[in-house]
Amino acid sequence: MLLTHAHVDHCGYLPRIVQQGFKGPVHCTWPTADICSLVLRDSAHLQEEDARYANKKGFSKHKPALPLYTVQDAEDAISLFKPVNYGQDLFFSNTMRVKFKDAGHILGSSFIDVKLMQADKPTRILFSGDIGSPGRPILRDPTQVFEVDYLVLESTYGDRTHGHGDEERRTELARVINESIKRGGILIIPSFAVERSQELLYYIRELEDQKRIPVTPVYLDSPMAVSATEVFEKWKLVYDMEARMKELDGKHIMQTRMLHVVRDAEESKLLHNVKGPAIFISASGMLEGGRILHHLEHRLPFAENTVLFVGYQAEGTRGRSILNGNPTVKIHGQQVPIKAKIDNITGFSGHADYKEILAWLMGFNRPPIKTFIVHGEPEASKAMAESIRTTLGWQVEIPEFMQTVKLD
Repeated sequence: MLLTHAHVDHCGYLPRIVQQGFKGPVHCTWPTADICSLVLRDSAHLQEEDARYANKKGFSKHKPALPLYTVQDAEDAISLFKPVNYGQDLFFSNTMRVKFKDAGHILGSSFIDVKLMQADKPTRILFSGDIGSPGRPILRDPTQVFEVDYLVLESTYGDRTHGHGDEERRTELARVINESIKRGGILIIPSFAVERSQELLYYIRELEDQKRIPVTPVYLDSPMAVSATEVFEKWKLVYDMEARMKELDGKHIMQTRMLHVVRDAEESKLLHNVKGPAIFISASGMLEGGRILHHLEHRLPFAENTVLFVGYQAEGTRGRSILNGNPTVKIHGQQVPIKAKIDNITGFSGHADYKEILAWLMGFNRPPIKTFIVHGEPEASKAMAESIRTTLGWQVEIPEFMQTVKLD
């Protein structure tokens, strides 16, 4: 198995596959392996906890509610990881070479470059995984690749742009924080534990240093986000140049002035007693589980509080339901009224938007024989395919589910 990165929508099914019999090696970069160890254990733990809670409260239609996989399944999956460095040649046979290249999406994220050495000439297939948005803090920009014969390309933001550059993100975040402070409430930021939480800490520290916001208590309430931040500290060699320069200048780039790290569940419960103004950063980013649900259950009914979304909210998630303006949201089997202010900053997405993807594709030294569009909602995939055809004149296909493709 070749793994592009450690976000749960890419690695989170691995313990289930292992549970069903997979015993082969899982190849990825070293930072991806470290973060996956956190993500998979956390995913399994949350599923076990959610199943216990559902059985206790009786709100699941399943009797009993069961996790998709257990912590032991996650441990079994983690034992299969065989990490490598960026750029390292990985040979599976005399005719197949794989190389991981920095995708700039999250720490350790990769393009997977597969080279098939045939008698006449090699064929190269590039799997994009998730492509990072250039110019974001901490991470390097996506690596430019060349000599690609077949491209499998994501399209999450294939029909839209972020609309915010780095300075716009800072300005919008400062606005939301200052408005929340004026109302005296809690600013709740549902955040992916990996990358987004660290990026938020980076921006909040910068805004404090620049005196664009008052120094405010920040509670990082996610054991996995705390552990992921420690992994970031371990892998400074994959930071971009600006982040490394700031570290050399003695700045702790992910340390706000009044940062409170919350690991213990009992300590998390005590946050219900915290009076504003304060900032809570907690997982999960799409409100599909984790401690964030308890904070929302407690804070959503009160108008002085704010919920700020800083990432993509997929169809069918609680996050999308709240963003769509619904008056209530179902949490732990109960409909919770939404009286808090709801805000959204799209520019924080870790995905490249369609223009950024097109700009990256323009750097190819020649068109691929064919580009396959994946990993996007139908309209986004269609729009991305059409943009590539119109702008670059490439051959593009959107595969159907279970379709098999024979490469020439």
